[in-house]
Amino acid sequence: MRYLMILAALAAAPFAQAADEAALTAEARQQAKSLGQSLMKTLKHGIELSGPEAAIDLCNTEAPVIAGQLSEGDWQVGRTSLKVRNPENTPDVWEEQTLHEFEQRLQAGEDPMKIEATRLTENEFRYMKAIPTGGLCVTCHGAELSEPVKARLAQLYPEDQARGFSVGDLRGAFTLTKTLQ
Repeated sequence: MRYLMILAALAAAPFAQAADEAALTAEARQQAKSLGQSLMKTLKHGIELSGPEAAIDLCNTEAPVIAGQLSEGDWQVGRTSLKVRNPENTPDVWEEQTLHEFEQRLQAGEDPMKIEATRLTENEFRYMKAIPTGGLCVTCHGAELSEPVKARLAQLYPEDQARGFSVGDLRGAFTLTKTLQ
């Protein structure tokens, strides 16, 4: 009888893990959505207030604060890219591999708004959500930047690589990690 109970528990384990992964994915999607909405609100406010240079200043000071506030709970929340503006956002090995996969999926015609990836291990859940380049993004990340934008970026981000994007390109990804008990 005990043997049958062990077999039943082993058979149920993949279903429990799949349910846990689905719940974690839903939670991560909400965190990524909150980060994206907060960043976009801050960016739009800066542009409306004083133009793109003000938005760059706000991005420089407020984006880490927003990510930090969302990281106060169980999640570590941030952004990364293959072409980073801030070296602190450099992707780790899994993130870099996933960003390359996102690029391939985008090139294959997948909707960039739906591109995401997860990884579940015994003690960690990771989630990434693609950030497509929108019309507003090219103001500071495009191929053709105004001289004041270039100057402000050079001041704040001397190692900036995050330029040359077109609308629809993969700008980067939201990246989230949750340590599991």
